[in-house]
Amino acid sequence: MLIPDLVVAPVRDHTESDTHIPAALAELVVEVTSKSNARHDRVSKPAAYAAAGIPLYLLVDAWAPDGPTVTLYGEPKDDVYRPLKSVKFGEPIELPAPFDLVIDTAGFTGT
Repeated sequence: MLIPDLVVAPVRDHTESDTHIPAALAELVVEVTSKSNARHDRVSKPAAYAAAGIPLYLLVDAWAPDGPTVTLYGEPKDDVYRPLKSVKFGEPIELPAPFDLVIDTAGFTGT
């Protein structure tokens, strides 16, 4: 079982004791790396999320080798995502439908 930093799923009825949802309901998962979990967020988690068929994965990676970046992955096939777009912190990144919104990363801070 994986617990993403943020999951976006359709609203559904739930109780306070219902803290888990099936991965198939998620439309987007977001992970924010820390120094200790960066590899897990870059390798293990996206493979599991892709295998579950979650359409979009957003990685906010302050520890990326080429500098702090935000990367949107999509089009999962088996356990692999295709990178859709990657921007440096400070640049906007657009999420496709059903979100159709732009995330302003100007306030994101690096390492």
